[in-house]
Amino acid sequence: MIDPRAIRTFLAVVHGNSISGGARLLNISQPSVSNAIAQLEQALDVSLFERSRSGIVLTPEGEALLRRAESIDSLLRDAEAEVKLASAGVAGPLRVGGTPGALVSLLPDAVRRLEEQIGQFALHVVERPDHDLAAMLHRGEIELAFVTTGIEEPPEGIEEQTFSRDPFALIVGRQNDHLPARVSLRDMKAMRWVLPEARGAFRRQIDALFMAADVPAPQDIIRCDSLLTTKALVRGSRRVTILPMQVASAELSIGVLRAIAIEEAQFPRAIGVRRLAGRRLSRLGAGLLDVIIHSSTL
Repeated sequence: MIDPRAIRTFLAVVHGNSISGGARLLNISQPSVSNAIAQLEQALDVSLFERSRSGIVLTPEGEALLRRAESIDSLLRDAEAEVKLASAGVAGPLRVGGTPGALVSLLPDAVRRLEEQIGQFALHVVERPDHDLAAMLHRGEIELAFVTTGIEEPPEGIEEQTFSRDPFALIVGRQNDHLPARVSLRDMKAMRWVLPEARGAFRRQIDALFMAADVPAPQDIIRCDSLLTTKALVRGSRRVTILPMQVASAELSIGVLRAIAIEEAQFPRAIGVRRLAGRRLSRLGAGLLDVIIHSSTL
């Protein structure tokens, strides 16, 4: 049985890139760290590091342990936090991540339904690109990732489920009231744009719309991954963007933005959740996924 304290010492050495760096992070003596690593290597009967002038290099055995150690450390931290919250009558904590549009589309309604069912809970939400979310799932930093689905096979060890579909539309502000209710991207070459920067599934779907129209990507463009900033830029100028309808629903409902049908938008955006395959969710994670499943539009 591996001592959890040894796991944290190992992680400190990795993050500090040396025995001395790990000692500084843990605020303990260097010999104590060296002894702990030596005992861990002896218990596992492997070498975890190779020392170099620039620091440490993980052996294949060290790489394997690192993947598990990060998950174990997350579990230990969550266990401590969960006990403290339980004593106060609060469920959690649950850590989730997602791309901005997928979070906006799925999470708010799910949180509202979950509050009705279980009352108080602690939830931590982070926005990240698709590739970062997969790594965070493997490291145990998040339990669920809200993403655009159906574009490509999930990374190894991760399963994906689609829960909703949302059509793309051209989103414009009041300064573009002259535009018709339906357009082709072929007729929008002269427009000024705000479009996503991150090269994830969401951007690939938007790029595919321009390919379907057989037109190049716009040149007069602001690349922006913040949905809040994108909508503010469009609302206050003649710039336009492409968003799923649900992502802009609040602004559309009060008339500060308008949605225009795009002829080339023959496929809706699919959104859903990714999780580690075969990994048991926490009680709160399972509860959140359950309300999403039962409110699914598919």
